[in-house]
Amino acid sequence: MKPISSSGPALHYRLAVFSRALAAVGGGYVISTLSTMVLARLLPMAPADAVMTATMLSFAIFTCAVIWVFAARSAARSWLGLALPALLLALLAWLTGTGSVLP
Repeated sequence: MKPISSSGPALHYRLAVFSRALAAVGGGYVISTLSTMVLARLLPMAPADAVMTATMLSFAIFTCAVIWVFAARSAARSWLGLALPALLLALLAWLTGTGSVLP
């Protein structure tokens, strides 16, 4: 059995996979949470129905984010592909007043 080297392509590959896994879990969670907040506020239906619909859609959004992370050419591109929509969704959440406590 060959010992694991602390340098070379094996370590670089492992760090890239770890970075993608971290982006998939953390970034996917952020994207799905922000999209749920925005959709629950913007969907044209009763508030309870809008929240339920947005929550159900968040599972598909999370899955698409994970697929995106592992389909991107590099780990940096996958992080960028999650950061830009997250910033846009955070701006929409702020503009719609989703983050406020008052109705």
